[in-house]
Amino acid sequence: MNFDTPSQSPIACAQHWFDEAVASNSKPNPLAFALSTVDSEGVPSSRMVLLKGFDEHGGVFFTNFESPKARDLEANKHASMLFHWDDCHRQLRIRGIVSRLTEEESDAYFATRDKLSQISAWASDQSQPLKSRAMMMAKVASLTAKWEGRSVPRPEHWGGLRVSLEEIEFWQGRDGRLHERIRYTCVDSDWSWERLQP
Repeated sequence: MNFDTPSQSPIACAQHWFDEAVASNSKPNPLAFALSTVDSEGVPSSRMVLLKGFDEHGGVFFTNFESPKARDLEANKHASMLFHWDDCHRQLRIRGIVSRLTEEESDAYFATRDKLSQISAWASDQSQPLKSRAMMMAKVASLTAKWEGRSVPRPEHWGGLRVSLEEIEFWQGRDGRLHERIRYTCVDSDWSWERLQP
């Protein structure tokens, strides 16, 4: 990202920042981001999730469709993604509309997960109360035995979500809190940008 002469398209710039964060081994995880949603009552909620794909269509993550985040997004499809790379003194903010991936896309990603992670997608009623850890692990053991030596199918209640690219903001930390910020906005596939004060 050249803050003196910003590009007309922020997508390649965002990908470059992702690549640099990964290459620099930024801690704790360069592809972790805060996903913020709002429920049907207008109450906001944020949680850390992992970016599993990024292109001109948006940023992708995977979740249980019966989780609070997914229920929020059924009620209000607007979401924001915030990446913070402290080592690079950078933040990247994305806002957009959430949609589901196709079943084929979700199946393809699910097949790449390790078997325990696949089983956990079946075992966990994400974010629901749990009486004991032992109960959860017993369920995992039972499912592990069920699928021993066989492929684990993707649960229908689990899959991918994509946040479209309606707005992307690049934030670069500078001395004296004189940070540089460029915000891009997409309307009808055309990007425009404006410089923001620190």
